[in-house]
Amino acid sequence: MNHLLWDVDTQVDFVHADGKLAVPGAAAAVPAMARLVEAARVAGIPHVASADDHELTDPEISETPDFSTTYPPHCLRGTRGAEKIAETRQEDPVPLALTEVPVRWLGGREFLLLKKSFDVFTNPNAERLLGLLDPREVIVFGVATDVCDDAAVRGLLLRGRAVTFVEGASRGLDEERTRSALAAWREAGVRFATVDEVAAVL
Repeated sequence: MNHLLWDVDTQVDFVHADGKLAVPGAAAAVPAMARLVEAARVAGIPHVASADDHELTDPEISETPDFSTTYPPHCLRGTRGAEKIAETRQEDPVPLALTEVPVRWLGGREFLLLKKSFDVFTNPNAERLLGLLDPREVIVFGVATDVCDDAAVRGLLLRGRAVTFVEGASRGLDEERTRSALAAWREAGVRFATVDEVAAVL
């Protein structure tokens, strides 16, 4: 397989301006996010999405958050805020929670990896799915650049994958942390591309 679209946490609480943990500027990136998802759909490219699936008892959730390792309640299971935004919603995804599922279920074009941590690879199905799909290049976008995008990109690099990041379809929570993440990725060999460039090769 040549390409895989990796959609990081494009959920209502992060993307919509009235979301419980709205990422600055994320709403402006929605058209770019939508174009990537539609281009992948038209081309038949697998669309792997991660999504926070929190409960109030999760370690990351705090009434006195430090916005580094803990955050206010967001993307709580069963709430509107946990839903993917309409523009990136999958049509019929295979839902993958934290329990390892039999390989026979890891088929299809759309997959939804649920997680309780910044790092999608804390879901055991993420690594198994990546190995089965075995893409030459993973195209990453979503929110937040300096938190869950960073964990996804580093995890993919650690597993020897070529990564392309679409900055126009992504936004970060903290400007300084975002700059630092982008610089580290460039040094690690991550390729940066525009939505137009990605759409042209899918």
